[in-house]
Amino acid sequence: MKIVSLFAGAGGLDLGFKKAGFDIVWANEYDKEIWETYEKNHPRTYLDTRSITKIESNEIPDCEGIIGGPPCQSWSEAGALRGIDDNRGQLFFDFIRILEAKQPLFFLAENVSGMLLTRHKEAMNNIKHHFRQAGIGYELSVQLLNAKNYGVPQDRKRLFFVGIRKDIGFKFSFPKGNNNYIFLKKAIGDLQENVLPAKEGNYTNGNKCLVPNHEYMIGGFSSIFMSRNRVRGWDEVSFTIQAGGRHAPLHPQAPKMKFIEQNIREFVKDKEHLYRRLSIRECARIQTFPDNFNFFYKKLAAGYKMIGNAVPVKLAFAVAKKIKNDLSCITESKPGKELLYRKNEIAS
Repeated sequence: MKIVSLFAGAGGLDLGFKKAGFDIVWANEYDKEIWETYEKNHPRTYLDTRSITKIESNEIPDCEGIIGGPPCQSWSEAGALRGIDDNRGQLFFDFIRILEAKQPLFFLAENVSGMLLTRHKEAMNNIKHHFRQAGIGYELSVQLLNAKNYGVPQDRKRLFFVGIRKDIGFKFSFPKGNNNYIFLKKAIGDLQENVLPAKEGNYTNGNKCLVPNHEYMIGGFSSIFMSRNRVRGWDEVSFTIQAGGRHAPLHPQAPKMKFIEQNIREFVKDKEHLYRRLSIRECARIQTFPDNFNFFYKKLAAGYKMIGNAVPVKLAFAVAKKIKNDLSCITESKPGKELLYRKNEIAS
């Protein structure tokens, strides 16, 4: 099945869908710091680097599916929570604009859990209404998923919207997760050595890294960062991998930060040398990117950003595999091309 990826980022969602058997024929990403990473890791996909607001729907190929994660900063609980009032929040409607024009068999949109906050209720209802009414219309399923239940060594709650075109005749049910957690020891235990601190100014070490991207951001820690524990042990899953390198979790080789009083914690005395941020490669592992997926950047901040904004590959794969299996059962009795182009019959 041919699909289109909007707001593709480095392509964690895309890679999960490819592993499930989909063909990503066209993708869009506007952030120039990501282009090299996407193109070198997805060489068979055409990458359109224009702003999505400038792309007409007829410039996008016909497809059986549209996937993407519209920028989440305006919805994030860690951000300003401006939601739909922020230009980035409004990019959801560009997703819907293209969905309505292309009318694929299905779509998937992913975003942060902050969209579920009460203050965004009206905007959320508006978005869901537009998803349901796009073109022929879609049966919409919405669910909050925690990546740790799908083989991802990380606490990461994200909101997924999956729509199945109404004329296909079924509503999507999300795959059930499990409690067979993957802990940090298994995920990154072999990466404890050979890590490099960033060069001055947090520039990359480049090919000096024995393991690609195995370098970590240097510099002090803010009072906000030090206000709570930032260490998860080897026998735990990681904290959420965020898009900012300065907020990266600390490596599990260090003891958990010592509690002093409310919102004040310290590094354990005489163990200070053990406290370092997770490297970019360790964050990529925790996001379940394979080791042969390399990230290209000059400053480490760009590497942390593209990894932290990605959908974990294994979580993407779990949802993609369920979509593909469900659609395969349906299209055995209804040929795919007939379903794909039925919109033309309705339009005429």
